[in-house]
Amino acid sequence: MTKRGSRRLPHDFHLWTSVAATVEPLRRKGLMRLGTGTLPVPEAEPEPAVKTPPRPLKPGKPFLPPYQAPSAPVTVTERAVDPAIHKKVRRGRIDIDGRIDLHGMTQAVAREALRRYIAACAARGDRTVLVITGKGARTDNDYIAAMTERGILRTMLPIWLSEPGLAHLISGWSVAARGHGGEGAWYVRLRRQ
Repeated sequence: MTKRGSRRLPHDFHLWTSVAATVEPLRRKGLMRLGTGTLPVPEAEPEPAVKTPPRPLKPGKPFLPPYQAPSAPVTVTERAVDPAIHKKVRRGRIDIDGRIDLHGMTQAVAREALRRYIAACAARGDRTVLVITGKGARTDNDYIAAMTERGILRTMLPIWLSEPGLAHLISGWSVAARGHGGEGAWYVRLRRQ
């Protein structure tokens, strides 16, 4: 590509000058016109129109639900399994008395199944239960995975175990060893009856 000479005019310069002579610049409020030394006279502002009052809401259904203050966050007390017992379970010296797999269940179904299973294990006298929750859905895009919470069952399990219906049956829980499921499973230690 070659540069045009700065002194050379384009071949259609005469067309441009004839069109530019017929065009008037737009007037802007409060600005001076080019070439004149006087300020334009400001236009009188129209008087504000009388606003009509808003229509009252129909009685019955409110427009928005009433404000409710946020409830206090649920505090989950971590009750870890004794490290010595965790080590024995991990190495296989203490047998796992029962297993429950919550994969593919909704929160409501998983919570109820866990509650019934823990109660049945406690009634039998079992001491160590393996609860398999899974690690959560994986995505190919790490950015999306960071934005969404992974593993809702894994997140909710400690909260469910701390609820009054189960807390009296459980002495502690901790994440399982890699051989038993790793981050996708939990050891739950039941109290002695």
